[in-house]
Amino acid sequence: MLLNSHTPLTRAALLACALVLSACAAQTPSDAPEPTPIPGRSDPAPSPPPPPPPPVTAQEMQDGLAARPQMRAAMGASGAPYAQTAPQPAPGTVDRDNYEDFDTNPIHIVADDPVSTFSIDVDTASYTNVRRFLNQGRLPPRDAVRTEELINYFRYDYPLPANREQPFSTNVTVAPSPWAEGRQLVHIGLQGYNIVPRERPPLNLVLLLDVSGSMNAPNKLPLLQQSFRMMIDQLTARDRVAIVVYAGAAGTVLEPTPGNERARILAALDALRPGGSTAGAEGLRQAYALAEQNFNQSAVNRIIIGTDGDFNVGINNPDQLQDFVERKRETGIYLSVYGFGGGNYNDALMQRLAQNGNGVAVYIDTLNEARRVLRDEFASNLFTIAEDVKIQVEFNPARVAEYRLIGYETRMLRREDFNNDAVDAGEIGAGHSVTAIYEITPVGGPTFTEPLRYGPQRAAPTGTAGELAFLRIRYKAPGEERSRLIERPITQADAVSDIARANESTRWATAVAAYGQLLRNDPYMAQGYGWDQVAALAQGARGRDEFGWRAEFVQLVRAAAAAPPLAPLEQPGTGERPPPRPRMPATGSH
Repeated sequence: MLLNSHTPLTRAALLACALVLSACAAQTPSDAPEPTPIPGRSDPAPSPPPPPPPPVTAQEMQDGLAARPQMRAAMGASGAPYAQTAPQPAPGTVDRDNYEDFDTNPIHIVADDPVSTFSIDVDTASYTNVRRFLNQGRLPPRDAVRTEELINYFRYDYPLPANREQPFSTNVTVAPSPWAEGRQLVHIGLQGYNIVPRERPPLNLVLLLDVSGSMNAPNKLPLLQQSFRMMIDQLTARDRVAIVVYAGAAGTVLEPTPGNERARILAALDALRPGGSTAGAEGLRQAYALAEQNFNQSAVNRIIIGTDGDFNVGINNPDQLQDFVERKRETGIYLSVYGFGGGNYNDALMQRLAQNGNGVAVYIDTLNEARRVLRDEFASNLFTIAEDVKIQVEFNPARVAEYRLIGYETRMLRREDFNNDAVDAGEIGAGHSVTAIYEITPVGGPTFTEPLRYGPQRAAPTGTAGELAFLRIRYKAPGEERSRLIERPITQADAVSDIARANESTRWATAVAAYGQLLRNDPYMAQGYGWDQVAALAQGARGRDEFGWRAEFVQLVRAAAAAPPLAPLEQPGTGERPPPRPRMPATGSH
């Protein structure tokens, strides 16, 4: 039965309902309480409210009353005709550094697994990044410590190769382990030949520089600009250099320019300013396109990225970026990565790009480090003398019970990869040295594992009784597709009776290896061997320390001994654990 709309009571009721609905529709956001503004964040302005509906007729009112349950259900799902953004917590100083997670190399039983294979690594980024943490007064994250990069940061007094037919010399020393009684260290050192400036090939360089907002810090873009000035000072008229930058977008700010036109190059470099997001993948594409356009078969064709690694626009998936760099590597254009800054330092991504781009990964934390990388080791980091260098060691089960490789966790290869020339490995630059250290347990020594009761007893092959192991090295000459092989046995003739009798290079590398293991809290160090013992071993092996790098290392050891695992709070009291609440008596206790 329909209501009679002509009665006074009905008309009054309809009018009252219409006024209520109109008032609700006309309500503005100013009627609601405003959220508290958050420092450092600008929220988007709220959308304007919808316009008020037209006056409601009696029939529309009747239809609306009938539909009220459905309206309530629909509004219940959304909560309101339009929603306001809830206030978010204010952003603070958040450490977003990113490192690849890896486990320490395990103990291998020689009877079961006698062969160890890995790619060499001449990167040094881990050493300087660890130094940054220690200089800030705290220990580095465990995964930031790659022990082989700490060892290979230093120059060693290995003899040069006799000639360039073989690009590096091979040096082996066996010495007692200073941190594990009854065990020994097998120290393997490679030394590449050097080149003089007049012999070096020309350079075709593209500098791919990050100018995004994340680079707006004194130890980022300003340090990057100062650093690359040192490299530019060493270029000649035979060289070509271009600059591509990336932020929210990417673009070329310097077309390929002769290296002797320093004023023009420096003007482009000094004009860079930070701002925007980080479209690193687009920058990579443009840099490779520019390098390909100016490719010189007789030159070194290389892209150098200067960045904190914070790719957040476009392709930022590490696997996709790695695939892209791997494909471009086959064109003869290599990629190196120079890292800067902290707080959002993406070490994991930069390692992958450099490893798969046939380049080096370095981290520049100071102007002194920039001088070391871009001037003192200019040739080592740019001119390759051996590619795809792999090391394989086969241990003699008649002499060695167990072994472990110290470091190189992210560089391990399968046994079959050694003879497969399609498997990529690391490069050695002119004048570079590479060091690897195994810890071994001789047969009859204190093994980590119990011997098998029913294990097979293997007789040593004839003529190998004096061998601890057999060393094999594969490498390719630049531009060649087939690898070459170097072999030599490791015998008792390579051994010394005490670590103090070992040569300076072995003692220094051993001290740095101990430092890396302590930083990582590796489980294979004896309880009594600590920072004081590392410092003492290093002090006795400093040798000729022309630029003070080894003296600085000793100070870093001392800093590590006193450093906490976490940095102190910037604002004392902020975020500290509140005092415990008073305990309430248990219910029913007397």
